[in-house]
Amino acid sequence: MSTSGLKAIAPVPTANDFLDIVLSKTQRKTPTVIHRNFQISRIRKFYMRKVKFTQDSFDEKLGAILTEFPMLDDLHPFLSSLVNVLYDKNHYKLALGQLRTARHLIDSVAKDYVRLLKFGDSLYRCKQLKRAALGRMATIMRRQKDPLAYLEQVRQHMSRLPAIDPNTRTLLICGYPNVGKSSFINKVTRADVDVQPYAFTTKSLFVGHLDYKYLRWQVIDTPGVLDHPLEEMNTIEMQSITALAHLKSCVLYFMDLSEQCGYSVEAQCKLFHSIKPLFSNKPTVLVINKVDVMRLDDLSPENRVLVDEIINKDGVICIQVSCHTEEGVMELKTKACDALLAHRVGNKVKGTKINSVINRIHVAQPRARDDVPRQPFIPEAVKVRLEQKQAGVKQRLERDIEAEEGGAGVYNINLKKNYMLENPEWKFDTIPEIMDGKNIADFIDPDIEEKLEALEREEEKLVAEGFYASEEEMIDSDEEREAAEFQDGLEKKMISQATKKSMKHNARMPRTAGLKTLSELSTSMKKAGLDPSKIEQRAALIAKARGLKRKRDGDEEMDVDGEGGSEGEEGGDWMDVDEDGDRDEGKSPPKRRKSNTGTAVASTGKHAPRTNRQTAGLRDHTQVSKAVKLRNLGQRERNMHAKAGESDRAIKVKMPKHLFSGKRKSGKTQRR
Repeated sequence: MSTSGLKAIAPVPTANDFLDIVLSKTQRKTPTVIHRNFQISRIRKFYMRKVKFTQDSFDEKLGAILTEFPMLDDLHPFLSSLVNVLYDKNHYKLALGQLRTARHLIDSVAKDYVRLLKFGDSLYRCKQLKRAALGRMATIMRRQKDPLAYLEQVRQHMSRLPAIDPNTRTLLICGYPNVGKSSFINKVTRADVDVQPYAFTTKSLFVGHLDYKYLRWQVIDTPGVLDHPLEEMNTIEMQSITALAHLKSCVLYFMDLSEQCGYSVEAQCKLFHSIKPLFSNKPTVLVINKVDVMRLDDLSPENRVLVDEIINKDGVICIQVSCHTEEGVMELKTKACDALLAHRVGNKVKGTKINSVINRIHVAQPRARDDVPRQPFIPEAVKVRLEQKQAGVKQRLERDIEAEEGGAGVYNINLKKNYMLENPEWKFDTIPEIMDGKNIADFIDPDIEEKLEALEREEEKLVAEGFYASEEEMIDSDEEREAAEFQDGLEKKMISQATKKSMKHNARMPRTAGLKTLSELSTSMKKAGLDPSKIEQRAALIAKARGLKRKRDGDEEMDVDGEGGSEGEEGGDWMDVDEDGDRDEGKSPPKRRKSNTGTAVASTGKHAPRTNRQTAGLRDHTQVSKAVKLRNLGQRERNMHAKAGESDRAIKVKMPKHLFSGKRKSGKTQRR
C-alpha cells in the first residue's frame, strides 16, 4: 500500500454528528406510527426493530472507520514508521481500539434490550425500554469524542501526505538544511517546493516525478538533518531518517562547500559518516552544490582531505553541480538514474530467485566424437526463403493471390491444396473425410458390388423354396427377436407396477384372517392333541364379568334432573340393558353424547366414566348452567391478558390514562 491509498479514507464525524446521523437515519428508515390498542406482539416488534436498526447503523459506521484506517502491521515498513513518527503509533492503535470496544458494547446493549423487549407488557413499557437502549448507545458514543477527533486530525494529515510508492524507482535527496536540495528537485521535476534563504524551509517530505529511459521516477525531497543523536531529532528530521532507512533508492547527499548554508564542511562530512549506515547497500552520489561560488579544487587542504575521504569510499559517485546556473544538473540526473538501474538489475541477478534455480542450470558445449563432419541441417524451404529475402523477393501470400484473381467475393480460397497426404492425388477426392493421412474412400471394398449381387440371388432362392411362408409370424433376425422380447417384458413390468400401485394402501392380509371363534379354536387344539378346557373356562369368566359391568353401568346412568327417567328419553339411547345385564342386540352401537356443560362424554365400554364429574354435587340443570356462567365470568380477565398464568412475567405498573388521551400537539416527537 502506498500513501495514495491513505487519501481515500472518508471523513470521520464528531461524536454529536455521529449520533445525529444514526438517530435521524433510524427515524427515517423505520415505521413511526404505533397505538396502544395494537396487539402487544406488534408493539414489541415495532420497538425491537428500532433498537436493532440503531445498532446496525452504529455497527456499519464504526466498521467503515475501522476498515478504512490501515493497520500498521499490514503497511510497508516505511509507511508504518512514517505514521509512528507523525502520529505516535501507540496513540493511533489506542484510538482504533476504543472504537472497536465501543462497537462491541453497543452490540451487547442492543442484545440485552431486545431480550427485555420480548417481555414488555404495554406500549409504555416497550417505549421506555427503547429509550433506555438508545440512550445507553448514545452515552457510549459520546465517550468516543476524543478518539474520533484524533482520527479525523490523522485523516486530514494523511490526505496531505505526498503520494510515495515505496517500491518504485526513487531518487532520495538528503543533507544539511539550506544546501540546495529543494532547488534541485524544482529543476528536474515539475514539483514546486518552496525555496527560501533560511534553514528548515522544507518541513515535510515532497515528491516530484521525472521520466528517464521511458520509465517514471520519483524524486523525494527530505527535510534537512542536523548531526546529533537520534533521540534528540525532532519530527521534521525523523521523516528524513525514516525515508533513508526504509526506501530502496539512490541517495543524493548534497554538500555546500561555500558554507553559505551556515554549516562548515567538517560538520557536513561528519553528518555523512553518521548517517552512512542508513543507506548502506544503496547507490550513493555525493553532490557538490553551488560550484558557481566555490568548486572542489578551491577548497583548503584540510577540508579537501575530508571530502576525498568520502569520495574514495566504495560505490560513491562525486558530481559537481550548480542549481543556479544549471551546470551539471542533467548529468547528475542521468548518472543517478543509471546507477540505480544497474543496482536493481544486480540485486535481481544476485537475489534469492537465481539461487533457487542455479543448481538446475547447465550450459553444455558440444564436442566432436569422431572425425566425421556433421553439418547443421537446414530445411530447403528455409533456404529458399532466405534467398528470396536476400534477393528482395517478397513471399507470395494468399492475400496477393486473391488480389490478382479478382478480390474478395470473386476468388475463393481452396483449402484442400494444403493437405499433406500420402498421395497428392487424394487431395481433391469427392469425399473429403481424412483419417490417418488417407481418404476414407480408399478403404471401400472393390468387390462390394459382386458380394451384393450374391446376397440378392440367395434371398430370391429362399423365397422360391417357401422359407418365408409364415412371414407375418416370423421374426427376421436376432435383433428383431430381442426387440420383441424386450417389448413384452416392458409391458409386463408396467402391468405389475400398476397392480402394485393400486394395492399400495390395502392390507397385506385380511383383518378377519386371524380371527377364530372359541369353538374353532377348541376343535383345532383337540386335533393337535391339546386340552382346551382351561381356555374355555377363562373365556366363560370374562364373558360373565363383562355382562355384570354392562348391567351396573346401565343402572347408574340416571338423568340429572332426578326424575328417574333415563337420559335416552331426551338425547337418544346410548345403552340398553336388560334385567339379566345383557345388552340388547337390536339397538344401534353406542355413540358419543354431550353433557349439559357442553363437554363430550365417553361412549360405553370398559373406559366409559361411571359418573359425570362436572355435574357432581349440583342439584339440577339450572344450577349447572349458573355454575358455567360464573366460571366463564371468572376467566374473562385472564382471557383479556392472553390467558397469562402465574408463571408469566407481568409488570403491573401502567402509564397514567391521561397521558394516552388527547391529540399530540406540535413539539418534541420523543414519545413515539
